[in-house]
Amino acid sequence: MTAEIRSPEPSTAGPGTVPARPAVRLGRVSLVRRPLMVVTTVLVAAALILVMCVNIGRGDFPLSIPQVLDVLLGGGTRIERFIVMDLRLPRSLTGLLVGAALGISGAITQSISRNALASPDILGITAGASAAAVALIVLGGGGTFSGLLATLGLPLAALIGGVLTAIAIYSLAWRKGVDGFRFILVGIAVNAMLTAVIGWLLISADINDVSRAQVWLNGSLNGANWSTVWPVAVAVVIVGGATIVSTFTLGALRLGDDNARSLGVRLQHSQAVMLLAAVALAAVATAAAGPIAFVALAAPQIAVRLLRTPGPPIIASALLGGLLVVASDLIARTILPVELPVGIVTSALGGPFLLYLLVRSNRKASV
Repeated sequence: MTAEIRSPEPSTAGPGTVPARPAVRLGRVSLVRRPLMVVTTVLVAAALILVMCVNIGRGDFPLSIPQVLDVLLGGGTRIERFIVMDLRLPRSLTGLLVGAALGISGAITQSISRNALASPDILGITAGASAAAVALIVLGGGGTFSGLLATLGLPLAALIGGVLTAIAIYSLAWRKGVDGFRFILVGIAVNAMLTAVIGWLLISADINDVSRAQVWLNGSLNGANWSTVWPVAVAVVIVGGATIVSTFTLGALRLGDDNARSLGVRLQHSQAVMLLAAVALAAVATAAAGPIAFVALAAPQIAVRLLRTPGPPIIASALLGGLLVVASDLIARTILPVELPVGIVTSALGGPFLLYLLVRSNRKASV
């Protein structure tokens, strides 16, 4: 459901006019009822819970879905509680929260740029966070720069790398405003340069540090524990909640610069704040599980198609992001003959979806 302010004057529509959508009036504020959006969001949430229960139940000591639900509700035996609460639940929760953070981040960047191809991993924001994190892993405490990163820790290092990258992209793309196409081109170029920096760091580092960095760069939930869950949870609750509150501003930004100004939106301030929120979510998610590709790109676009909204919906994008990561982790652990990092599975699934978006955008441009 979305909120909008309606004029208190009576409608001047003719007697045969039927409202496009029914509304529920609460004083001067009316809530537009969108049954398809509500039902679809609830179904996506239910699918996410089901996939999480299946993922938690799979392992050397298999548990059925009722057993997992029993443990989560406070029941189960001692060994079942240990397996679920201490060993498997943190991994699935990390996947859910990382996917939610990436889904919200992708929805914000696609709304600001007004382009379906914009996402933190394609724009280079994830690469900036990865470059800072890899520098911390492979350089350790040697040197002033890496020593500073080591003092800050991996999450803050990734956050700083992502923020600096976003500032660079925004500044380079600025020309009396930020054009979506130029924003994407600059981001792709910055992404390529940062990928080269990561490659140089890996080549010049010790082989043991390189192996650690390579595992992290593939995007993995193997090392997830409760200490990994809490930073991502705090970021998703605070930043994601603020983004949901700012849905009107995000919707106005989708309409273009002139329309957003006419609606009273402080354009540059709003764009900067929203972009900072997207960077923070992408950087925290990257620090928690490594760069998990294509989730931030695919989740908002799938949400748009399922809910039939004009722009990426925040809550549905978060739920679908979590569903994509948890389902990919389930595939990587159980269906494939060899257990793989979750980032490899999301890349394999997201590549064809990116091609679909490119073909669809090309057809629109030709028409």
